[in-house]
Amino acid sequence: MSAHKFHVGQTVHFTSGPYLRGGANGVYKVVRVLPREGDDQQYRIKSANEPHERVAKESQLEGV
Repeated sequence: MSAHKFHVGQTVHFTSGPYLRGGANGVYKVVRVLPREGDDQQYRIKSANEPHERVAKESQLEGV
């Protein structure tokens, strides 16, 4: 089992992928580290431009 690549408070770039709306793509902050789902670590992320948080897989994130 590998460790999480990103940490709480880190700024990341989120890419929603081909099946979700591209409008979600952008810069987010990691607000919580979540348990792994399958082969991918998960995170709860928050954008300053949205009132809600999102759950993202590590493969959808890049460090800024």
